[in-house]
Amino acid sequence: MSAILLADAGLRTLPCHHYPNGFSRIQNCHNLFFDLKWHHSLIHKRFSTKKRKSVYASAWPDRSRLVVFSCMGGDSSEDFTNHFDDGDGSPGKIKVLEIGENELLAAREALSESRAREEAIEKERDKLLEELARAEVKQQEYMAAIMHDKELAVAELEAAKALFHQKLQESVEEKFNLESRLVLAKQDAVELAVQVEKLAEIAFQQATSHILEDAQLRVSAAETSAAEAAYQIEEQIRIATEGTIVSIVKQSKDAIEKTLAVAQAAGDHTEKLMAAFTDYLNPLEEIVSIKSQNVKLQDAVTDLESQLLGSKNEIGRLKLELEQTMQRANAYELQARNAEKEVHDFQESTRKAVLQQEEEVRILLEKVKKDSVDKRKAASKAFKVELETIKAAVEAAKEAARSKDEAYMRRCEALQRSLKAAEATSETWRRRAEMAESLLLKQVPLSERDEDAIYVVNGGRIDLLMDDDSQKWKLLSDGPRREIPDWMARQIRSIRPKFPPRKTGLPEARFSNFKTLELPIPDEVWSIAQEKTKEDDTLVEHVMEKEIIEKKRKALERALQRKTIKWQRTPEETKLEPGTGTGREIVFQGFNWESWRRKWYLELAPKAADLSRCGITAVWFPPPTESVAPQGYMPSDLYNLNSAYGSWEELKYCIEEMHNQDLLALGDVVLNHRCAHKQSPNGVWNIFGGRLAWGPEAIVCDDPNFQGRGNPSSGDIFHAAPNIDHSQDFVRRDIKEWLNWLRNDIGFDGWRLDFVRGFSGGYVKEYVEASNPAFAIGEYWDSLAYEGGNLCYNQDSHRQRIVNWINATGGTSSAFDVTTKGILHSALHNQYWRLIDPQGKPTGVMGWWPSRAVTFLENHDTGSTQGHWPFPREKLTQGYAYILTHPGTPVVFYDHFYDFGIRDTITELIEARRRGGIHCRSPIKIYHAHNDGYVAKIGDTLVVKLGHFDWNPSKEVDLDGSWQKFVDKGIDYQLWLRQ
Repeated sequence: MSAILLADAGLRTLPCHHYPNGFSRIQNCHNLFFDLKWHHSLIHKRFSTKKRKSVYASAWPDRSRLVVFSCMGGDSSEDFTNHFDDGDGSPGKIKVLEIGENELLAAREALSESRAREEAIEKERDKLLEELARAEVKQQEYMAAIMHDKELAVAELEAAKALFHQKLQESVEEKFNLESRLVLAKQDAVELAVQVEKLAEIAFQQATSHILEDAQLRVSAAETSAAEAAYQIEEQIRIATEGTIVSIVKQSKDAIEKTLAVAQAAGDHTEKLMAAFTDYLNPLEEIVSIKSQNVKLQDAVTDLESQLLGSKNEIGRLKLELEQTMQRANAYELQARNAEKEVHDFQESTRKAVLQQEEEVRILLEKVKKDSVDKRKAASKAFKVELETIKAAVEAAKEAARSKDEAYMRRCEALQRSLKAAEATSETWRRRAEMAESLLLKQVPLSERDEDAIYVVNGGRIDLLMDDDSQKWKLLSDGPRREIPDWMARQIRSIRPKFPPRKTGLPEARFSNFKTLELPIPDEVWSIAQEKTKEDDTLVEHVMEKEIIEKKRKALERALQRKTIKWQRTPEETKLEPGTGTGREIVFQGFNWESWRRKWYLELAPKAADLSRCGITAVWFPPPTESVAPQGYMPSDLYNLNSAYGSWEELKYCIEEMHNQDLLALGDVVLNHRCAHKQSPNGVWNIFGGRLAWGPEAIVCDDPNFQGRGNPSSGDIFHAAPNIDHSQDFVRRDIKEWLNWLRNDIGFDGWRLDFVRGFSGGYVKEYVEASNPAFAIGEYWDSLAYEGGNLCYNQDSHRQRIVNWINATGGTSSAFDVTTKGILHSALHNQYWRLIDPQGKPTGVMGWWPSRAVTFLENHDTGSTQGHWPFPREKLTQGYAYILTHPGTPVVFYDHFYDFGIRDTITELIEARRRGGIHCRSPIKIYHAHNDGYVAKIGDTLVVKLGHFDWNPSKEVDLDGSWQKFVDKGIDYQLWLRQ
């Protein structure tokens, strides 16, 4: 629809507004049709492609007036011109609306008011946007200040670190002049420094992360509030526009009513003219014409009445809609006021929040600086104290060395005296032999007097010297010392583990850097290096007494522990199977990804007593062999057990400590691949060294990187190292010999088999049957099923692959229950329905083959410093409450037990498992599993509840017996034991 405005004095156009669909009927009602004769030219302006409107002012004979034309569809310009050229006076498509000048002025005033309101709203909106921009700039300034302070703090920490390393270097330089005691103490100081540095970094990271997270949240909240304010401003603009439209419609309605009145007056005037005209006609014709005109007039009147009635109905409807529109306009205006108030409140709250945030940031920065200064002072003070301790220890070591040298000197003097006595005795024997020979040669019988003379000459001691029990005879034959027993050697090594060993060979002793005593030649007497402990040595007796007391104390502790903590095992409980152990095993992974950086065997050995006391039954050791990677999972020489974790002697000592505490030692063996020692003529690393000097024939032929000449692989390819061909007889024979060597000579009790997806489970069965381990676990790692980034409920295919591998081993090995770990990640976040399958069983391998399922939450790959698949930290206690109370064999990770502060929680859950008599085959009945929680009974004596589900045993109809709450951790988990 197009619009044209024609006036006597010129042309003016009203602004064109795009109205909502709700006003379409109001626009259509303006189209009242009147035939007019025009005396002015037309001026047309296009506003849209489908609807156009033209308004013009025309000079009537009596007064100035406004006429509105409207046409629909097509080319409005051509239609408009054609209808103006039509002179027959018949109604066409042109629709004329007569509007008074006063109404036009009122409309213009309303429009100007609307424009003023719109401009005011636009100014308010611009003001709000400017304030938002200023807030964002200020926020960026805060962020820049925070980052600058962070850099300053980091620089201060780096300076402290540099100063600390400088002091540490000075202590290292001093170390080379000290004995081995200083070396050990320096290592302790380095570890303390690393821990201080890590704690400082962790504290700073936690503080800055909280600040940044809070700032980001506040920025997000400000952006959201600004967006809401902009939306409310746009709503105000739309409401104001709609109010303007309503006012124009109202004025148009009034004009329509006035036009109808004018039309009625014109009709009356036409009737009067017709009456006057008919006075001049023939009466007959007049009658006929009057009748015909009367009929026409009646029809016209009827049409006009119908049109008037329709117009009145339409006007009533428009009035109703207008009232509704006015109500909505009032409501919109109220909302606009509320929005303005909310914007003001938001500005005030934003200002207060910014000020509060500035204060918090300032306080936090001051706190960080203060903490860093305090930590530096504490670290410096601790370092000084540690240096004093080291110096005192060095002085004590020097004093001990001096005392030992003095003792050796006294013993050497005693030996020299003994040698002189032996020489004198030899000389006496020589003289006596000569005298006896002379007597024999003379053949003179001795009289009693002569015999007495001989005894007098001998001093009456010849019988004493010939006695086998003589102490001097023992001194001459065995030496003054006895062999050092093994227990005493271990005790000496534990007290002074870093002192250099005594030299056993003369050439080695001559070229040693250590000062040795001036001793007699070994051929003349005996080797000082092979001296034995002196029986009446006070120091040795003290050490022996102390060792006996320590043994009695440990025996008493073990006896008390068996009575108070450990269960009394029945014969069937002590029966070992490779796939399950005793069925009541609780495995402890005794390392993480960074353990190789320290002498791990010496650090792990003292923890054996603590682990046994807490209920652990087996300890999983790191890979023991020499490896290209320090973590041990790229082995090279299988028989070389000197690894980054320690020497083979330290490994045997650690295993022995585990056995002393009745703990099984599980070795981590890598059978799938092995790193070569040499390159082939083609430049490929496929020649192995060491005791197992294999060639390319020991590598599978489908390994794309190492040109193996063996058979195709029976599993997946590990691309980082040559994959071993287990189908070769010599390979299987060598591996079985190596495993038996680890079992019999080193002391391992079982295996953790790495990357078993790389070769068939049938070979695992052969290796297990040959080495007869107490327990074997396979790492069959596979991806779970996901859909749209979310974990699928049905994981049967995943656990079926693990069960298939266990079945391939003939059940001789268990496997890690990766399915249960993946499901727990999602289930413990109020999705406990994932813990039950359609058959009412657990959804992991635990639900299908629990005796071969080894459940865990994290290991050195998923957690530690690698963090490939870390378990949610806030759900760790819930996770351990699940695996330690359910069937299967649970595994406890080193970091969780000793570094995460939940050692007592895990120990409490292990005690609950022991009291409930839970083992790897315990039956399970799940009562509830939904969003609110999880309830299950394991065995006959233990009930566990997870989540915030309000439940206790008295509420369950099918749960009989009397139950006592053993552990209550609120909404995390609760445990009940049958009384």
